[in-house]
Amino acid sequence: MTAELHSRRFVLASGAAVAGTAVALAACGGGSEKAAPKPGGKVLALAEVPVGQAKSAKTPDGQEVLVAQPAKGTVACFSAVCTHQGCTVNPPENGQASCPCHGSVFDALTGEVKKGPASQPLSKVAVKIENGEVVTA
Repeated sequence: MTAELHSRRFVLASGAAVAGTAVALAACGGGSEKAAPKPGGKVLALAEVPVGQAKSAKTPDGQEVLVAQPAKGTVACFSAVCTHQGCTVNPPENGQASCPCHGSVFDALTGEVKKGPASQPLSKVAVKIENGEVVTA
């Protein structure tokens, strides 16, 4: 075999390996990151979220989120997109939100991973309370 033939094989094999790696990384990547919602949009009334619990909701631009009220008058909001492969988690039950795709479980009050395969917490969404309403910040 000539050096030119070896060189072509090397280039073709290397290109296939790089392409395969890129596809694998894309498939295993974290959830799809969306732009932050426009500030000031109503998500839901704070009264809809019992103290110590969380509820599924949507931002005005349609992003699926979990809104939690860990203590009276405090609010936290997280993307409902699983950080493992981008599936939308189920509505919270018993303080947990589970992913129907691969079984990851998140603490609905903090967004932290309680059970993998997800290794990253749910992404935080900036919100605040205005006149009894949870709004994007």
